[in-house]
Amino acid sequence: MQLGIDSFAAAPSTGDAAANSAAINQLLERIERADQVGLDVFGIGEHHRREFLDSAPAVILAAAAARTQRIRLTSAVTVLSAADPVRVFQQFATLDLISEGRTEMVVGRGSFTEAFPLFGLNLRDYDAVFNEKLALLLQIRDQEHVHWTGTFRPALTGQGVYPRPMQPRLPIWLGVGGTPESFARAGALGLPLMVAIIGGETHRFRPLVDLYREAGRRAGHAPERLQVGLHSLGYVADTTSEAVEDYYPGYARTFTRIGRERGWPPVTREHFDAVRGPRGALLVGSPDEVAAKILRHSEALGGISRVTFQMDQADLPPEKLLRAIELLGQQVKPLLG
Repeated sequence: MQLGIDSFAAAPSTGDAAANSAAINQLLERIERADQVGLDVFGIGEHHRREFLDSAPAVILAAAAARTQRIRLTSAVTVLSAADPVRVFQQFATLDLISEGRTEMVVGRGSFTEAFPLFGLNLRDYDAVFNEKLALLLQIRDQEHVHWTGTFRPALTGQGVYPRPMQPRLPIWLGVGGTPESFARAGALGLPLMVAIIGGETHRFRPLVDLYREAGRRAGHAPERLQVGLHSLGYVADTTSEAVEDYYPGYARTFTRIGRERGWPPVTREHFDAVRGPRGALLVGSPDEVAAKILRHSEALGGISRVTFQMDQADLPPEKLLRAIELLGQQVKPLLG
């Protein structure tokens, strides 16, 4: 099983340029450390909000490529609805050349909607825009010269899209939340699936994962193509009590703030303890505890091939994040087989 980290490049609360610059450089240090301790993948999200610094993930990943040797570098996720698939492919193909074949993409619609008005899109086209752009991106991946006609972008009439990546077929995962249509779409297309489970109980996603696999089978895709990855909120420390006390305060602040936008109740310690429990989605604890929980999640979902941690929503200091990365690589990963 592959193990990695996703980051949304959280911005410091001060918001000044010097602090933002320091935060980006600390993020690059974490990617470098993840490479050194043997983690498999590092992903950078994409948001267009004041509290994040990841609006241009390919730029951050290119800087990381120059400082790493082995780790795979991916988006987490590319908000494809708000982008031109030609430019997205060009950016990640270039990244693949810089990294000498270590690039992937996870594409999705994103968990926030601010990109739609920012780029002049209408939310009523939410599904149609994504479906069309995903189809075009996959065609560009597979064809150097593209003939294509759609609704939301001018037609392509055989133009070449360059550069081409080092990998013969650039890996593209589909990032999904909880809608059955998204799982079925990924299966029908034969794309590997990255499931974001940030709350509740992980086993409840099993029917959706089964839907993905069944859609893939009906479409004639080999079972080995239908990989399932799990994106989870989590944090590892030397002991469980340290992990909980480090992580809970920032987690509660972040999700209480997000909850005000979405109509969720404030986070309580009782809620946190429930989602950190044996069947809950949070991967917070000691290395042994977290590894055992990952294996339980894999069994509950019928087998997963990749797990990525998202740690930076808890406002943890840089030294804590670096230590967590070391523990993931040196103690958790060996326990996953």
